[in-house]
Amino acid sequence: MHIEHKPVIGISCGDINGIGLEIIIKTVSDVRLLDLCTPVIFASNKVLNFYRKSVPDANFNFMTIKETNRINHKQVNLFNCWEEEVSVTPGQLTEVGGKYAVQSLVIAAQALKEGKIDGLVTAPIHKKNTQSQEFNFTGHTPYLKNLFGVQDVAMFMVADNMRVALLTEHVPVKDIATHITREAILSKLQIINNSLKKDFNIDKPKIAVLGLNPHAGDEGLIGKEEEEIIKPAVKEAKQRDIFCFGPYSADAFFARGHYEKFDAVLAMYHDQGLIPFKSLAFGEGVNYTAGLNGIRTSPDHGVAFDIAGKNKAGESSFREAIYKAVDIIRGRKEFEEQRKNPVKKVSERIVANAVDEKITEVPE
Repeated sequence: MHIEHKPVIGISCGDINGIGLEIIIKTVSDVRLLDLCTPVIFASNKVLNFYRKSVPDANFNFMTIKETNRINHKQVNLFNCWEEEVSVTPGQLTEVGGKYAVQSLVIAAQALKEGKIDGLVTAPIHKKNTQSQEFNFTGHTPYLKNLFGVQDVAMFMVADNMRVALLTEHVPVKDIATHITREAILSKLQIINNSLKKDFNIDKPKIAVLGLNPHAGDEGLIGKEEEEIIKPAVKEAKQRDIFCFGPYSADAFFARGHYEKFDAVLAMYHDQGLIPFKSLAFGEGVNYTAGLNGIRTSPDHGVAFDIAGKNKAGESSFREAIYKAVDIIRGRKEFEEQRKNPVKKVSERIVANAVDEKITEVPE
């Protein structure tokens, strides 16, 4: 496929006292990355140079820019988000760390919204020092949802062998059941289905839906949510041409490898989806925000204050997040090109309407 230019990948720096800038430096120091994309780090000269000294082995050079139309496609770019001196204290949870994490994110996300960068990879922030009256969000995902003005998004964990989306994200366990609604399930299934087609080029995606209760409720003996909410939602989603199945008992579903027969899994809550994902995923997992007009990925770890500034942080998940952003940018371009071809449109419609007799509750 011919690409006009390498995709421009914006990188927000995360908490300046966490491992974000260290793993960014380690990732972009590999010159082979410049064959795939043009990285633009949203931070400041002084903070970046502080961390460059803590990664002495890195062959790291960059060009400073103040306008996105000045991007140099032959090297790493730093978009200078602030000029002032900032106190960097690796490993410390400080107000300063949160303030500049937000500043980096806000400028980078606006560049994504305006189409000045092709994708955004976010380094980790800490929820405790980023919330304020100006930034009243629990994390990246709700902020980006608000910025792009969309009704809903899905936290989509993606690896080589599995994709897991969450119905509820950072919700206390005692409150999860109140968030399990037919509307929420239908919304997430629609987003997942669209993303698998548009971002991952899967013509007729198969999606599994997990139950909330042990044994998926045992036909109403252990909770009513499966019978009263989840099953009717799955049935309605099928009527909307979403190829989904369930609800499945989560333990047996993962233990017996049934996830391998699906293109994605919708889990009801955070640990139900992320424990098996982090245990069973091949390669490095990446967090992708499905449902935005823009493309945003992040590594599947946090700020790691305990090892910040010690040159101990591994960059493999961050590197994979950049690769995944590039893959999805390409996927969307291919999807758009296919839609321009009327012959392909007809063939896809035939596939979408085909009845697959072999498919049972767990497709073989």
